[in-house]
Amino acid sequence: MKNNYISKMGLLIGVALILSYIESLFPFFYGIPGIKLGLPNMAIVLAMYILSSRDALIINCLRIILSGFMFGNLAGIMFSISGAAISFIFMYILKKTDKFSIKGVSITGGVMHNVAQIIIAAFVVKTSGIVYYMPFLILAGVFTGLLNGIIAQEVKKHIEQ
Repeated sequence: MKNNYISKMGLLIGVALILSYIESLFPFFYGIPGIKLGLPNMAIVLAMYILSSRDALIINCLRIILSGFMFGNLAGIMFSISGAAISFIFMYILKKTDKFSIKGVSITGGVMHNVAQIIIAAFVVKTSGIVYYMPFLILAGVFTGLLNGIIAQEVKKHIEQ
């Protein structure tokens, strides 16, 4: 049992790092700062469902720190941690209720990640004007969260077989 657990943890950490790297290669900007595909969140949502929320939190923290130093910078780590912390809290709460599907949990994670990053950015740049990006980032969070949730749901089916 322990080998199975270690294998899944290692695999999901690796997948999250690979997805972080892939995401760093494609500047998904379209005139709105902060829009990304959120690919690493797919591994985190999957970990919540095939392992545990505690394991998903560990994978998320390791992914942020490792990918931040490998593909990003300290500012990127700060924004990632804030977005990941808030999004994880909301995903955890929704998953715990058992009233939301994996897609619903993923969408919430995408939206809340963007909301947290906008709030942090408003404090960093010391202006509330950045909040005008919020509707676009919420829409992006819904779209990317749904896409990641669909993929995570399909991968989960295959893992369970």
